[in-house]
Amino acid sequence: MNAPVKLEETATVSAPPGDTGGKRGSGRPLAIGAIALVAVAGLGWKLFHEAPADAAPLPPAIVQAANPLVKDVTEWDDYVGRFAPSKTVEVRPRVSGAVTQILFRDGDFVQAGQALFVVDPRPYRAALAEAQAEVASAQAALTLARSDYARVAGLKGDEAMAASEVDQLRSRVRAADAQLAAAQARVRQRALDVEFSTVRAPISGRISDRRVDVGNLVSGENGTGASLLTTINAVSPIYFTFDASEALFLKTQREKAEHKDAANVQVRLQDETQYRWNGKLDFTDNGLDPRSGTIRVRAVLDNKDGFLTPGMFGNMRLAEGGTVKAMLVPDDAIQSDQARKVVLTVGKDGTVAAKPVELGPLVDGLRVIRAGLVPSDRVVISNYQAAVAGAKVNTRRGQIAPDMKAAAAAAASGPSSPAAAQATIAH
Repeated sequence: MNAPVKLEETATVSAPPGDTGGKRGSGRPLAIGAIALVAVAGLGWKLFHEAPADAAPLPPAIVQAANPLVKDVTEWDDYVGRFAPSKTVEVRPRVSGAVTQILFRDGDFVQAGQALFVVDPRPYRAALAEAQAEVASAQAALTLARSDYARVAGLKGDEAMAASEVDQLRSRVRAADAQLAAAQARVRQRALDVEFSTVRAPISGRISDRRVDVGNLVSGENGTGASLLTTINAVSPIYFTFDASEALFLKTQREKAEHKDAANVQVRLQDETQYRWNGKLDFTDNGLDPRSGTIRVRAVLDNKDGFLTPGMFGNMRLAEGGTVKAMLVPDDAIQSDQARKVVLTVGKDGTVAAKPVELGPLVDGLRVIRAGLVPSDRVVISNYQAAVAGAKVNTRRGQIAPDMKAAAAAAASGPSSPAAAQATIAH
């Protein structure tokens, strides 16, 4: 009887004051509820802690793995530059007068020596005829002087003339000879004026538009005072100029010292995806710009059909050296681990490992790995989210191949800087 009394006293603690008649009846349900709550809590705790032991483990993730693609590649440096004519000439007349003919169409390709303009030649032909008449007169005077001198030069005895008279006749011959030479020189000058009345192309190339029309008077003053008629640009071959770093200047200087051939370059235009224009380095300037530390460099390209035009922009790539063996992996396989670049690989036991790598340029959508991998490594090339360093995975055999669509997109976007790195697979 002692136990119920103790339980009853415990239950009456929460009873309202003054309620003495219901202590025994209200205490029993509270005690039973507390016992039930403790039992349910204990069962839940047991089930919560024993559930993971009963759950089935998750299967390893499935990823594709492949060995790096090993290829011969040529590494390039990229530059942006502009085409320039190999020669340019301002066409100006050498005689003055009215333009009577224009013998070309604006924008034509002209050959050296081709007639372009005709300045009225009639005044110059008249001057030439006058000079030719002076030559005839001088020739007659010289003939007479020689005849007079010949008659007295052989006289002797009483018939001999005074020495002074003989000297005068000899001097007259010499003066007549000099006058004839001067007259002949004037003929040559007047003949040149007649020739210059037809303005001809000094070089072959593409001609600009005419700056004067028929009927205009033009000046043939010496120097730049003469009237500008048009300009001609030689475009075959054509130059490509760009600014390069001091490192490229040093490289070209050392190659010259070693008598190596000029470096090859390839150029593509703004609307092209392929580098289809080939040439060679031709010239480096005689000094670096002290403000930028760059130097002006020039390449020369063949342009027989005249498609390339001075002033056009282009993207040029310059070979860094010969072809080298390189390992290539998909660019998506490169991950960042703080300041490092890593590639996930799968070991023989299926464990994923992250290998730090040194990256090279993109080649046909694949990334060159310069250091950090060996050809026997199995590189994760799919399901990158499921592959975690240290985890176990199941692998399926994959294959790494060039992505030509990605290569075309990268080419269309152009280099990210004036001297970005690039590479191509050697053929």
